[in-house]
Amino acid sequence: MPPVNTNSVLVTSGADAVIFDAWGRADDWQKLLDSRKLKLRAIYATHGHSDHISAAPELAQRYNVPWYMNLRDLPLVPLGNQILDFWELPRIADDFVRPTDLRAGRVKILDNIDMEIIAAPGHSAGGVMFYFPEYKILLSGDTIFHDGVGRTDLPGGNADDLQKTISELVARNLPDDTYVVHGHGTDSIMRDVEAKFY
Repeated sequence: MPPVNTNSVLVTSGADAVIFDAWGRADDWQKLLDSRKLKLRAIYATHGHSDHISAAPELAQRYNVPWYMNLRDLPLVPLGNQILDFWELPRIADDFVRPTDLRAGRVKILDNIDMEIIAAPGHSAGGVMFYFPEYKILLSGDTIFHDGVGRTDLPGGNADDLQKTISELVARNLPDDTYVVHGHGTDSIMRDVEAKFY
């Protein structure tokens, strides 16, 4: 089912699990969680485009867990149903479980896993990235890719904001060997990503 290269991430600690960018069908996620005997604790979204949140509201309801997204992207949720129709995926209901607002800062997502939320507007108004300093892993969503930057011609996009976000990311000077999981396509290493911005 397209887009076949959307990347979701499942983070686990013991039997506890957190999903990042819950793309696809809630039924498939439930089968995966059940097969691994995992307890879903939360869902996080890098942004509100439907190919990154299609399963999030339903999973939040089924498991009675929070899902987090910057609320500047809330208007994108109902706009995504036409795309979900095209992909023959279930629509997000009009009365969907609302996300909890996600702001920049440090949080503990599971007992032993800390994460930094980095504001990253540009591809969408409420875009964020997730950085795990202990593991040197960055989940970049659709802000940056191994071969370029995110689109700004979709709802909520702004080229000036994206340029500022990228400049601020470079200024953070994350370790060169930071492993970057992009919203689509091939993963990369920060040194290779940053080289494209100079």
